[in-house]
Amino acid sequence: MDQALGDIMQPTELPTSVAARRIDRPVPLRERVYQSMQELIISGHLAAGQHLVESELAEMLGVSRQPVREALQLLNSEGWVDLRPGYGAFVHVPTEAEADELLVVRALLETESARLAALHADAAGVARLRELCRQGEAAVAVDDIEGMVEANAALHRCVTELSGNRVLLDFATQVDRRVRWYYTPIARRRGKRSWQEHAKMVDAIEKGDAEAAARIMREHTERTRKSYLDQRKSAAEPEAPPALVRTRRRPGTASARR
Repeated sequence: MDQALGDIMQPTELPTSVAARRIDRPVPLRERVYQSMQELIISGHLAAGQHLVESELAEMLGVSRQPVREALQLLNSEGWVDLRPGYGAFVHVPTEAEADELLVVRALLETESARLAALHADAAGVARLRELCRQGEAAVAVDDIEGMVEANAALHRCVTELSGNRVLLDFATQVDRRVRWYYTPIARRRGKRSWQEHAKMVDAIEKGDAEAAARIMREHTERTRKSYLDQRKSAAEPEAPPALVRTRRRPGTASARR
């Protein structure tokens, strides 16, 4: 009976030749525009409070206005851009509370990452951290802000990867882009001192001193948080964009602009 049933049942595994035929699904244009604009915001090329004009963005990115409009909707839903009816789109200006809350969560995640990294990192992992420190110090030496931000993000991500905890890595990845956004305006201020703190943390990880690594990371992220908040207080308030004036459309021009 069992043999007969086995003869009737259909195979459950796909033939290798079929499984290998993956459908090529290119990233939608709106997603690529979204990613490009997000990076421009993070890097500060599109400044907080800046008025975003669809036609200008489309020309800069070499696309039509439609994917730009769709990307702005996505950015608005994630808090990168504010859409103001009748006025247009503006790069979001993070409130002090928003930044403080995220940086506090980041400190908790990365303190635990450093503790676990000290317990699990191997020689190759420590060598990667040393190389990232070298890159960061080189960026400081030539006042390369983007290089500092990139190396800083890569080092913190590497520490989390070395923790061996995939859940921590998932959460840290979720906040990584906003951390880079907040770090960019203070990268020069933190400068050499930040990389000295990184080097001490790597020393602790290499020695397997979990408590020291956690303490150094906690103090490091707290200094970054305070530096960002101090920078906000010392910076002049952004001027209200002149675009906040409603413009009446002439009859019949709306459809022509679409």
